[in-house]
Amino acid sequence: MALLFALVLDPLASENRGQSFSDTFTVVDPDGPVLPLGELSAQRGDGVFESIGVVDGHAQEVGPHLDRLARSAQLADLPVPHAQQWREAIARVAAEAGAGESVIKLILSRGVEHGSSPTAWITLAAAPDNARARTEGVRVVTLDRGYQLDVPGRAPWLLLGAKTLSYAVNMAAVREAKRRGADDAVFVTSDGYVLEAPTASVILRSGDKFVTPEPHAGILHGTTQRSLFTHLGGRGFETAYEEVLLSDLRNADAAWLLSSVRLAAPISAVDGVEKPVDRVFTDELNAYLLSPRD
Repeated sequence: MALLFALVLDPLASENRGQSFSDTFTVVDPDGPVLPLGELSAQRGDGVFESIGVVDGHAQEVGPHLDRLARSAQLADLPVPHAQQWREAIARVAAEAGAGESVIKLILSRGVEHGSSPTAWITLAAAPDNARARTEGVRVVTLDRGYQLDVPGRAPWLLLGAKTLSYAVNMAAVREAKRRGADDAVFVTSDGYVLEAPTASVILRSGDKFVTPEPHAGILHGTTQRSLFTHLGGRGFETAYEEVLLSDLRNADAAWLLSSVRLAAPISAVDGVEKPVDRVFTDELNAYLLSPRD
């Protein structure tokens, strides 16, 4: 995705101010040199980020994304972002988005190696065309994540619940899925529990009940998934967070991958076994997810 607009923020700006934070961020050339070679986001992936869907200039679910950015920063021992500063910066970036779908990325890095200050920036890009995934669905393969369900509680230093810039494993999983003839992957624990996709949450439907894996298993608590559960609950469906076995995914009446940009993509096959796609219901889900959400 080609960048359309970018801001650099001062992440250590004082929160004790009565005026705007606009003097703490600067518009930069998205195609120009901005970060120094010693930047740890590039050297080690040492930082955290969020991706926010933008629909017709409206940035979706800003509050939940900032809450998750703050949690990721806390887990990674980074300064907790000033919510109002980032809200103002997001609004400035979203003002550059036109009609249609875009994506805003929030990045907070540890900064230059041996430096004294973190770095932060926000970018805007046009969203990829996700029409096919939303209508025809995605074929997934399940991949062993290499740890058991209880590892996040025993080894919190693995940062399994943080959205870090270290996405090499996630991208390798997507490439492996494509090598196997699928579109995407779903991670499972070595003891057979479903986690998440490399860039999406997983939800299952059995009758009128919708289930997603418990976030304590070291997965990201999806902002889109939470919003959709609120919507489904309002429509009278049962929603739940549970430990989900691989057999549950295979036997579910329907399943979806959910993310801020792709939105609801029905799973059309699991490990080569076809699953039915409810096109009408999926269209209803995406109509909600494309509506303005705060």
